[in-house]
Amino acid sequence: MKTTLTVFVKEVKENLRDRRTVLSALVFGPLIGPLIFVMIMNTVLTRELNKADQPIKVPVIGAQYAPNMIDALKQQGLQPQPPVAHPEEAVRDQDADVVLRVPEDFGKAWQKGEVAQVELIYDSSQRDAGSSVERVKNMLETYVRRQGAMRLVARGLSPTMMAPVSLNERDQSTPQSRAGQMFAIVPYFFVLTVFMGGMYLAIDLTAGERERQSLEPLFANPVPRWKVLLGKLAAICVFSLTSLLIGVTGFGVAGKLIPAEKLGMLLNLGPSFAGQVLLIMFPLVILLASLQTLVAAFAKSYREAQSHLSMLMLVPALPSILLSVMPVKVAQWMYAVPLLGQQVGITQLLRGGELTAQEIASCMLCGLLAAMLVTLLTARVYGSERLAIST
Repeated sequence: MKTTLTVFVKEVKENLRDRRTVLSALVFGPLIGPLIFVMIMNTVLTRELNKADQPIKVPVIGAQYAPNMIDALKQQGLQPQPPVAHPEEAVRDQDADVVLRVPEDFGKAWQKGEVAQVELIYDSSQRDAGSSVERVKNMLETYVRRQGAMRLVARGLSPTMMAPVSLNERDQSTPQSRAGQMFAIVPYFFVLTVFMGGMYLAIDLTAGERERQSLEPLFANPVPRWKVLLGKLAAICVFSLTSLLIGVTGFGVAGKLIPAEKLGMLLNLGPSFAGQVLLIMFPLVILLASLQTLVAAFAKSYREAQSHLSMLMLVPALPSILLSVMPVKVAQWMYAVPLLGQQVGITQLLRGGELTAQEIASCMLCGLLAAMLVTLLTARVYGSERLAIST
């Protein structure tokens, strides 16, 4: 125990004097996520709110064939723009979000009481145009319902004949669950923070020392190598945990700077959320520290280890990517899978849900078991005589 503590104190002191490690583990790693989060979300929310409040400019082709309809749309916030010669090309080139086209026979069909068609030209693959298209659709649907009701009244019929079935929508989402859906990327930032917090230490304490040929004299001491490894892992875990703590605190501050309530959402990243995140992320701190040390042990130089760990950085993103492209119902077994359990657990907290004791226990026990297995494998690699040889 004394040997492990000695190695731990030595590594922590030395790396606290290394400006690159401190900046990476305690500044850039934990704070880059909250900063990006605030900038992106504020930009997106401000833009969407501005769009919703301002009149929407839409090129209209054939406005002269339906003057009454255009006047009605103007009252709902539509601002007709001069027609474009090639509407499909204008939409594809993003010169216009949506184009409204009124055919020449619109007036004749209207006077006969027939169905008068209009066309909306847009590109659904342009995500930026989605809100504009929905606004114009809602305007047209409102106008259609109103005119249909007036036609029935003119014929002495009740407008309710148009709607034999009344659809009453009861959305069960809450302001917090809607926020959880929108901010689903937050769990990935937490995992990335842990990864960044320990990465440079893991590289320096194994591949770096191997390159500097300082591992051989260290291993020449009459102490078991697993004790040396535990001291190094403890130092990496302390930096990773500190990085995570700073990151969680940063997100707590960032949550207060995002105007989510203006979109009917509630983002609660307070102390209760932070405490549960730290709890379920703790096994991941040990697991990633062991995994990074294991990968670094196979590298012969600092640069080679950096290259290997950069590839390993993609692994924490897999659960987020899979859940975003294949939304699935959360099941209990997911909490037992390291990385996936933390992803669904934090998402559940963002949605305003509570984690049960069983779910937290599954996250921690399975995570710790995986960490122990990787640590044992790393200890086996540390026992190899080739590890101390740099060439």
